[in-house]
Amino acid sequence: MTFPPGIRAAMIGGALILLMTGCGRETASEPERTDRGTAIAVMGMEPRDMSRRVMVSGPVEPRVHIRLASRTHGTVHRLHKEEGDRVRAGELLAELDMSEQQAELGRANAEEERARLDYERMAELRQRGAVSLSEYQQAQATLRVAESERELWRARVAFGRITAPQDGVVTQRHIEPGEAVQQHETLFELAAMDELVVRPGLPEVDVVHLMPGQLVTVRLDALRDEIFAGTVRRIFPAADTGSRLVTVEVALPEGADERGVRPGYLARLQFDVDARTEVLALPTPSVGADTEADGYYVYLVEDNELKRREVSIGINRGGWTEITSGLEPGDVVLASNPIDMRDGQRVRIVERRN
Repeated sequence: MTFPPGIRAAMIGGALILLMTGCGRETASEPERTDRGTAIAVMGMEPRDMSRRVMVSGPVEPRVHIRLASRTHGTVHRLHKEEGDRVRAGELLAELDMSEQQAELGRANAEEERARLDYERMAELRQRGAVSLSEYQQAQATLRVAESERELWRARVAFGRITAPQDGVVTQRHIEPGEAVQQHETLFELAAMDELVVRPGLPEVDVVHLMPGQLVTVRLDALRDEIFAGTVRRIFPAADTGSRLVTVEVALPEGADERGVRPGYLARLQFDVDARTEVLALPTPSVGADTEADGYYVYLVEDNELKRREVSIGINRGGWTEITSGLEPGDVVLASNPIDMRDGQRVRIVERRN
């Protein structure tokens, strides 16, 4: 559309006025934005846990596991216990047929009785001077041999009674009635269920931070809703020559078996190594490096101004840097890279981080 020259000039003049007015408003607002300060994110200094955690797994085992072997050969005469039975120390588990040994014991008793009578007669004759000293001593020695023979067969007869050496639970029974067993053959396996442990292997760089009595968090795949407070019971004195791992024995709490824990269950353990539970820390990018002073600094935020503060640092872990000195709990600190900031700079807080 074509406008007359007068109207076209008026339109151009109005546009220039509007443009100048707009530029004037923007120019007037710049000081206002500068006064408000640079938008920043901050975080309050609060103690946090920077402990290093190591996760390992291993099977649950009884601390005491006994393979009860036969002390003689013979035939299983009677069984009194089987898998799952709880037994007390000295309780009878099985009996072997000891007929032959019983007969030998009877003969030894008879020999011992005859030797005792001979000795008593020799002692009486010796008092009257009717026999020599050597004859008396010979009778005395014969009695001692007979007594030893009797004790030998008494012990062999006792070998036929298989008893529990301590309180525990029968976990395996390897014999049946009428079965012939040999000397040193394993008959039963017993476990002390009231003392359950896990024995994982840990690298040497982690073991140096552990000590007996330290708490360990234990979870079991079979009991997912349960958390057990384990304790480092002992640390083995040497690393395995093949794996270079050091065995750490972790004891489960008393009564774990009553809560459903069984030997063979897979346990997952969490060790807190190099414990640092109450330390001040900042995101690593928010700690500046002063190359000239060979130190480190951060910016505190006070009354909407940045205040430079020299700090000392400790470990770096998981994107965080430990602050060992220079800050206190409750301080509000710039939470971003400080390289483009300066001391005394005006700022405004737009975000608070944890």
